[in-house]
Amino acid sequence: MIPLSVLDLVPVRDGGTISQALAETAVLARTAEEAGYKRFWVAEHHGMEGIAGGATSVVLAHVGHATSTIRIGAGGIMLPNHNPFVIAEQFGTLDALFPGRIDLGLGRAPGADGRVAQALRKNLMQAAEAFPQDVVELQARFRGDPPLAVAATPGVGADVEMWILGSSLFGASLAAALGLPFGFASHFAPQQLDAALTIYRERFEPSGVLDRPHVMAGITTIAADSDEEAALLATSLDQTFVALRSGTPGRLRPPVPGYRDSLPPEALAMLEHMRSVSAIGGPAKVRADLEAFIARTRADELILAGAIYDPEARRKSLRLTMEAMRSSS
Repeated sequence: MIPLSVLDLVPVRDGGTISQALAETAVLARTAEEAGYKRFWVAEHHGMEGIAGGATSVVLAHVGHATSTIRIGAGGIMLPNHNPFVIAEQFGTLDALFPGRIDLGLGRAPGADGRVAQALRKNLMQAAEAFPQDVVELQARFRGDPPLAVAATPGVGADVEMWILGSSLFGASLAAALGLPFGFASHFAPQQLDAALTIYRERFEPSGVLDRPHVMAGITTIAADSDEEAALLATSLDQTFVALRSGTPGRLRPPVPGYRDSLPPEALAMLEHMRSVSAIGGPAKVRADLEAFIARTRADELILAGAIYDPEARRKSLRLTMEAMRSSS
């Protein structure tokens, strides 16, 4: 069985608080650790009422103190929002706190709109163009290369596992050129999945990090006792996608029976497109869908996304999924 990991956005529930969301993420990470997941990643988003993971390195410190063995990391840090020196310090600090457990997934998309770019005091288009150079600089800062005038402390010598993340062909090409592991966000951008993995594998250049390509693919995964229960739980995520695409993002909402029946055709088509990379159902269906996805992608690892309104149902989903996959191996 290939390793399974967890992607969490620190969702803020309708009627809940940010403090509750952070506490629930820590409990979810402990559940993932106990169930045997390899990594627990948090993604950087800004200016979104329903996502509390914006200060990603701070959240990871919180998760690190709640766990003891699972790898923790950013899935990812949107490097155009930052400078490599600061990220080297932040993740060098995390490595000092939790040695040998820190992952740093790097994305080129800003995870923000123009208003957030202004708040960050960043020209995000210009910063995105500098992404490849910034990744190389970040590698150099962790190594402590002599030409750098100022050493990142903490940072130099940190044992941080770097990944390139992407939802398009650009990230695949960069990861291949740098010989880094590649994570594809197929859970929300399925359209270029197959082409991106082909480019990454065909263009991969061995490096001091990897001698062969290494792929992790994202997939929305919601497991419950029955297919019907899982489908109902998934309506919270459906509502999130519809709200986001309609420009009215908010907090994670409770499940709604028959939600899809209420949607116009264009919204339903969008959800069906998103569901093209998903495993939603009882244990048998989730296992079959994940095995089919592994066969399609030949992924070395999977990372499971999928917010659920009830925190206990999310934890149960992780346990059921791991049990289902282990029963087939």
